[in-house]
Amino acid sequence: MRNLRGTQTAAILAALTAVAVLPTSAQAYDPGLPEVTATSETPALYGDDAGGNADADDPAIWRNAADPDASLVIATAKEGGLRVYDLAGKEVQSIPAPPAPAPDDKPGRFNNVDLISGFPLPTGRADVAVVTDRGRDHLRIYRITPGAARPLTDITDPNAPLVFSRSQDEVNDQATPYGLATWKDKATGRSYAVVSQRSRTRLALLELTTTPGGAVTYRQVRTYDLPASFTLPDGTSWTPCTDPGDLPQVEGMVVDPVNKVLYAGQEDVGIWRLPAGLGGRPKLIDKVREYGVPATYDEATEECVAGADPGYGGTHLSADVEGLTLLDEGSGDGYLLASSQGDDTFAAYDREVSEDNEYESGFRITAGTVDGSEECDGAAVLNAPLGSRYPNGLLVVQDGHNTPDETDADGEVRDNTDFKFVDLGTVTGALDEDD
Repeated sequence: MRNLRGTQTAAILAALTAVAVLPTSAQAYDPGLPEVTATSETPALYGDDAGGNADADDPAIWRNAADPDASLVIATAKEGGLRVYDLAGKEVQSIPAPPAPAPDDKPGRFNNVDLISGFPLPTGRADVAVVTDRGRDHLRIYRITPGAARPLTDITDPNAPLVFSRSQDEVNDQATPYGLATWKDKATGRSYAVVSQRSRTRLALLELTTTPGGAVTYRQVRTYDLPASFTLPDGTSWTPCTDPGDLPQVEGMVVDPVNKVLYAGQEDVGIWRLPAGLGGRPKLIDKVREYGVPATYDEATEECVAGADPGYGGTHLSADVEGLTLLDEGSGDGYLLASSQGDDTFAAYDREVSEDNEYESGFRITAGTVDGSEECDGAAVLNAPLGSRYPNGLLVVQDGHNTPDETDADGEVRDNTDFKFVDLGTVTGALDEDD
């Protein structure tokens, strides 16, 4: 059952028709966008049996306040579990995803990761990493121990509930946790995770709590369903083309704790802004270029075949919109960054809600010391000094097509992915130059 009431849905659709129609770009991306290069990269991950079905997806950056040079990047590798890297991109810890509970069940599959600082535990406050386990329909929580040889320790309550499913059969259907954004309410001290549901439009607000034994669990506070179909300016209805039975899902998300707003990237639609507590009406702040384009699913090719573009889409994002992250410049200033996966670029929006999150600029990450980033799935930014390597801060992005390619013994190409590390100073310099 949809959590949205009919009146809410009608209001949202009416609001969408009032959004100014933006012309569709005739180019895949703006060739005038500034380019930046990565300084280092992590080891390649391989999504085949030999590589443990590991696939780079989403990063988070943890700052060691006592020793910024010892800061870490924590990243998901899907069935490959979780990887922890130092600032040189060297792997310092690998955590496997949980096995399947039974032979015919799905194994763990880690999709997105985010951090909570100062989470209350019986032993004192600690920073924790929160992960969506898409395979097993859970959140996984890991305590971060500064300076430890194995810095992450699983402190998830073994009795933590399923997030979206009611049975193992439903878990195996994999309409399970996908995207993730964590935040702390400074007024109450409570910690939350906003989780999106794979192949659905649903968002769930979960409160994280500590058990008497010191483990961490969660409870559902409320859910909210974003629209799955949209009224276009010509009065017709449009639904993004997806695999049969699927709805247009959300993955990339981030919360601005100052403004208490959530930004959610509905992959084939655009970027929504709504209250972080999921208690109010969302607003579509930008649309992908493909918004409104009719398409039909071709069962033979298992692809969507697009029709004529009516020109109702945006100009800055090409589906999928992914990897939302907040570049905090203090005093409420900064940028919302979004990965435009379809054209290998990144878009930057004004953080200020009063400015209606106006588009400011964009950039591309191209080949330099290492190759650039293509088909980026996840991104994380931290605007704080990170020792001698990154005194200006750091941007970490997933590279969905890492090069050079590697071949196996049979001469078959092994597709591989990794994460690229970019000096944040080059990014802010490019954005300022392009203003």
